Amino acid sequence: MENDEISLRELLDKAKEWYQYLLSQWKVIVLAGLVGASIGLAYSLTTKSVYTASLSFALEDDKSAGGGLGSALGLASSLGLDLGGGSGGGAFSGSNLNELFKSRTIVEKTLMQPVVSGNDTISLAEMYLRINGSRESWSDNPKMKSIQFPPLTKRKYFSRVHDSIMGEIHDDLLKNRFKIAQKDKKVAVTTIEVLSEDETFAKAFTEALVQEVSDFYVDTKSKKARMNMAILIKQRDSIRAELNGAITGVAVANDNTFMLNPAMNVNKTPTARRQIDVQANTAILTELVKQSELAKVTLRKETPLIQVIDRPILPLPKDKFGKAKGILLGGILGGFFTIFVLVFRAVFKKIQLD
Repeated sequence: MENDEISLRELLDKAKEWYQYLLSQWKVIVLAGLVGASIGLAYSLTTKSVYTASLSFALEDDKSAGGGLGSALGLASSLGLDLGGGSGGGAFSGSNLNELFKSRTIVEKTLMQPVVSGNDTISLAEMYLRINGSRESWSDNPKMKSIQFPPLTKRKYFSRVHDSIMGEIHDDLLKNRFKIAQKDKKVAVTTIEVLSEDETFAKAFTEALVQEVSDFYVDTKSKKARMNMAILIKQRDSIRAELNGAITGVAVANDNTFMLNPAMNVNKTPTARRQIDVQANTAILTELVKQSELAKVTLRKETPLIQVIDRPILPLPKDKFGKAKGILLGGILGGFFTIFVLVFRAVFKKIQLD
């Protein structure tokens, strides 16, 4: 019976044979390594540095009011008033807030924020198009060349072409230039990073994005408290006007009954009615003043909701594909690829001969 097993000596002989073959092709391998090193060097020279803007923030925990404030909120609830002291805004907590950073609406508003570039004040979207080389590629297209993104432009003024460009910018930012993560689940600190070839854009976009999210988050979570406060202030002012009118009415009624027959009790009726109005409006006004002040306290309690810890500071850290790295990696890859091709070619020839 034939033995298909290979001995150690035969294995060493095969390895020696391949070694001799590759050694005989050393000129080709070295030449390929030099070509690969040249390509790596050219790549390192043409590749731009990538700047990273990093910003960390903490989200304020949504805690229920305690102590005297909690008792006051309970009293307000018993009177049918909701002062927003509950768990409003929970829809934007935790991972949901991270998704808010990625929403197209927030990113578009951020891109419309102004930024100083040289002697001009342009939008972040316009700066992105210049950095990305889109403006140069549109120089021969009159239709695309006329597309502009002035700072603080409202979305209702966007055309279909504007929407398409904004969509591409949004997708590129999320896929290639934007990272958001919570490094430790035990620590409620979130870090966002924006990568760009221009450090001014990276820094400005990061800060503007956090500001847009913070404003939207604060407005959304405190919306109920602000509405209740506005209603209470309006009712307070209305009751105050009614009280002033009732006080004036008491004085007028007293003037009308002056020097009249005291036995005529019916003449005292207007005065009594006005006094009851004064007492009732005084009690209502007192309660409304308490509730309106409580609403102001509640509103202050809920803002700010996002506390920035570390902001990006110039100069930003940059990642550069160095020349030495390009030469080394290019040479190694070129050499290994050539060895693979030579081995494959030799094996293929041997199979054909067999």
